[in-house]
Amino acid sequence: MNINCKGKLIDISSPKVMGILNLTPDSFYDGNMFNNKKTILNQVEKMIIDGASFIDVGAYSSKPGATHVSEDEEKNRIIKTVELLIKEFPNIVLSIDTFRSNVAEECLSAGASIINDITASEYDSNILKIAFKHNAPYIMMHMKGMPKDMMKNNKYDDLLKDIIYYFSKKVAHARSNKINDIIIDPGFGFSKDIDQNYTLLKNLSLLKSLNLPILVGLSRKSMIYKLLETTPKNALNGSTSLNTIALINGASILRVHDVKEAMECIKITNQFNKQ
Repeated sequence: MNINCKGKLIDISSPKVMGILNLTPDSFYDGNMFNNKKTILNQVEKMIIDGASFIDVGAYSSKPGATHVSEDEEKNRIIKTVELLIKEFPNIVLSIDTFRSNVAEECLSAGASIINDITASEYDSNILKIAFKHNAPYIMMHMKGMPKDMMKNNKYDDLLKDIIYYFSKKVAHARSNKINDIIIDPGFGFSKDIDQNYTLLKNLSLLKSLNLPILVGLSRKSMIYKLLETTPKNALNGSTSLNTIALINGASILRVHDVKEAMECIKITNQFNKQ
């Protein structure tokens, strides 16, 4: 199974890692850590060396209750960084974590390859037109509401059935907009409490019925550190455990803060699956 990233075919039949680069001052784990050219370049170089196939750049915090950021502010944070990374790492495959079509357009025009939309086009339907224009792979995530109110919207008739139905509708809509490469993200931590997150993880393989690559973002999230009564900083071991479970249950892409450890998960689970 390949996805086309600006003419570069990436085989995701073997799982891949997407490294996270947050440019926001208020992200739950790494807020304000990467706020200048030196720290950004050092972090991205490390993630590439450690084995990341994709780098996901975001400038709008999506943690529960996150402060709203204007489109202009999001652009100010992200465009120059995209240009910098394309210049310094010409072969980099950049994913843009945004739900705004204008932000996606400018980033893809500057050399980014993928759109990662936490709203699955609910916020801005024009984003699908931008994905089609640039022939960009499109990551759609499951969430109810927006980050500021999503945790009030976690009531389901049947969690897995509701999520699969949601994606069925969203995928059909994306296909009607001629989107070729679609990746689904079940949205761990978005509109889901701890029990719902673990139910989703346990039954992740059911999403394989959609015949699309599955991206999971579990890295250092509250479903780990709250359960373990610790902090995001001390949640690496828990993240590794859950990433391993996700891979066994069918994940194609791990979106993580810690690339080296995620690559080790993939190496181990690939060997496990051979037996």
